[in-house]
Amino acid sequence: MRNRIVLNSPRLLEFKKKKHKILRRKIFFLIIFFVLILVGLCFLSRWEKLNINNIEVSGNKVIETKMIEDVVKENISGYYFWFLPKTNFLLYPGEEIKRELALKFKRIKDISIGINNLTTLDVSVTERTALYTYCGDTINLQSDLPSDILSLSSVLPEDNKCYFMDDSGYIFDEAPFFSGEVYLKFYGTTSTSNTNDPFGSYFFQPNFSKLISFEKTLEQIGIKPAIFYAEDNGDIEMFLSSSISAQMGPEIIFKSDADFNQIAENLETVLTTEPLQSEFKNKYSSLLYIDLRFGNKVYYKFK
Repeated sequence: MRNRIVLNSPRLLEFKKKKHKILRRKIFFLIIFFVLILVGLCFLSRWEKLNINNIEVSGNKVIETKMIEDVVKENISGYYFWFLPKTNFLLYPGEEIKRELALKFKRIKDISIGINNLTTLDVSVTERTALYTYCGDTINLQSDLPSDILSLSSVLPEDNKCYFMDDSGYIFDEAPFFSGEVYLKFYGTTSTSNTNDPFGSYFFQPNFSKLISFEKTLEQIGIKPAIFYAEDNGDIEMFLSSSISAQMGPEIIFKSDADFNQIAENLETVLTTEPLQSEFKNKYSSLLYIDLRFGNKVYYKFK
């Protein structure tokens, strides 16, 4: 009872009130202090010498510099939480800029972004190199042969669009019309199966590099492919180059899951063995196809 009276004495209650009052004042001043700091940082973040006012783009050869600059400017315009500018050298959205550039320009392979002298944003890009063309999931054929061997016919120039591909089979840009065999052409489905909009997809993955290696091996033995057509049934039709502009050369057929090195060896062997060696040399334009889908057995046909 005595202890309760002491704890509730007027003097002790007054002391507690003063203590709570001092605590509230400290909290109030701390809040004011932090608010002042935030306000000061907001004003400091807008200082001209700490904000990006220049954009330098390098590495681009095909994509216009202004187009890249426009994307960057759009991403650094505005503020975070209505106060902090996105142009501040510490706050600019570097990853967002990279994602936006990669999404808009499929030709860009690598992007590097950095700050120079606090006010200049350096944007360095590496563009993909156009090495091949992708021209759709099907190929236009015309022939006076019976319908059962229609797929073994001559290939005529087609009107469908073609798209540039890099060394990995990545489709990144629309290609202009080329007369003749400027680029090696590829047909078939892509990783997105959307031939109307193949941008950003891959062709013949994951074996595209093996197919390119196979093509280079054939060139070393004097065979020049002009078109590869990867069919959905697992066959690959390879049309060779021709001196006749109205049609392609002979067709070579093989399985997409075959050993390409073995296919190249078999083809070299059969083309250096009579009578096909002489016929291939003397009647090249009349050769319809060479079929390599049946192991060591090779079938061929002339008109």
